[in-house]
Amino acid sequence: MSCWMPGCPALSMCRGLATLAITCLERAKDLKTRLGILLHKPELGHRIGTSSKLQLGSRWRDSSRDVLEWRESFDQLLKSKSGVTAFHTFLKTEFSEENLDFWLACEDFKKTRSKTKLASKANRIFEEFVQSEAPREVNIDHETREITRKNLTGATSTCFNEAQAKTRTLMEKDSYPRFLKSASYQDMTKQATSYGISKRSHT
Repeated sequence: MSCWMPGCPALSMCRGLATLAITCLERAKDLKTRLGILLHKPELGHRIGTSSKLQLGSRWRDSSRDVLEWRESFDQLLKSKSGVTAFHTFLKTEFSEENLDFWLACEDFKKTRSKTKLASKANRIFEEFVQSEAPREVNIDHETREITRKNLTGATSTCFNEAQAKTRTLMEKDSYPRFLKSASYQDMTKQATSYGISKRSHT
């Protein structure tokens, strides 16, 4: 249908459709521009590119040697700050991070010098990790739990030694081997190895 009269409905409809098409095109371009800006924002880009795999971030170069040493022994892993962070992230996927948190709390506890603080910290750690049905109860046997309870009577820097040792052994024998076999750690070792080869080739 065609009409050249000024008030023709068909002409008005054509003009409306043409305007609509231009408006949609402009909105699409605007959306594309905004999306491009957002994708290039460092913080959002990091979120978009982050998977469930463990990441070492900007300190990768400094940590690449550490990554390869973590597989040498559990001690090597615990000596490395980035290793502890990576292992903690892994434990979260298994819902067992309380074991490492307890071990770290004990390490911090041993550095306490004030007797008053020692007693209050000991009670707090016991209530959070050791006592039966604690909010973040660690997996230790009843005997070790009772020994630790008695140790609180005269709290010293060594009162959690047995419970900490049991938790450490559990992590070393159980969680640590799985961490080394995990896809996340395997990816990290590949990156560390690649970085080492690349670095040698440029020297």
